[in-house]
Amino acid sequence: MPWGRWAWARGRVLAGCAVLTAGLLAFPGAVPGSPGRLGSLLDTFLPWLGLVIVLLTGLALLRRSAVALLALLLPTAAWTHLFAGLLLPGTASGPHGLVVVQHNVSDENTDPAGTAGSLAAAGPDLIALQELVPPALPVYVRTLAEDYPYHAVRGTVGLWSKHPLTGARPLDIRPRNVTEPWSRGLRAVVHTPYGEVAAYVAHLPSIRFGASGLASSRRDESAGLLGSALAAERLDRVILLGDLNGTVDDRGLAPLTSRTDGARRGFAFSYPAGLPLVRIDQVLARSARVDHIRALPATGSDHLPVAARVTLL
Repeated sequence: MPWGRWAWARGRVLAGCAVLTAGLLAFPGAVPGSPGRLGSLLDTFLPWLGLVIVLLTGLALLRRSAVALLALLLPTAAWTHLFAGLLLPGTASGPHGLVVVQHNVSDENTDPAGTAGSLAAAGPDLIALQELVPPALPVYVRTLAEDYPYHAVRGTVGLWSKHPLTGARPLDIRPRNVTEPWSRGLRAVVHTPYGEVAAYVAHLPSIRFGASGLASSRRDESAGLLGSALAAERLDRVILLGDLNGTVDDRGLAPLTSRTDGARRGFAFSYPAGLPLVRIDQVLARSARVDHIRALPATGSDHLPVAARVTLL
């Protein structure tokens, strides 16, 4: 059927779907958090609405619907504004640049030596690790010792550095209803050639999908405690590295993302390692700029490592 006046009469349902997609992209906060943390679920997969736009565009072309194609300009513009910049090539770090690596190494990792070697091969200044278990910890220490003479481990999280570390201490980010031993946060001062930086390493509680939706109350409580620690930090420059079990768009991480900035370039989906769909391993900074973030090759973990270039301001 040729394009003509009927092209404006067809595809009104598609046009409605396009407008709805644009609304979700532009105003995700309008989706309520309950029931089932529905808002956080939308936040987590917000970039993937780009696939919905592609699907709707294909259907609109098949239907030869001018009204649907015109309506699709709205979600396309919204997605471009939010995410297209992440696809651009990363810019070179400034003169006060650091390379950092963040990785949840998995407590079931059967090759800690290979994992440590792979991370060191990226040449970072800092390496932050989570899910360090006692049998594997000596392997990481031994493998990284030559290139990273300074390290601090508190509970199941650790930080390795090419630069001196001082003041390492645990962070209390344990949710109230967790009664078993639980130490997943640390703070240390990194003495870089460009001045002191407060480095935070954290592993927030996991979220779960169930019949009632997204269970994230523990994660959100832990994020609030970590956000309070960041607010109280006296050093201007802060780098937060961690498995935060949420994306930077997730409103549950607002206590962190409202106080720090994320990467300007790069998606770096890190989980699950076999088919990465989201980045829950984060590098966030204050009084510093995360210029670019990328995923590194798979290790023996169910997460991919991520590496970021950070410029201290």
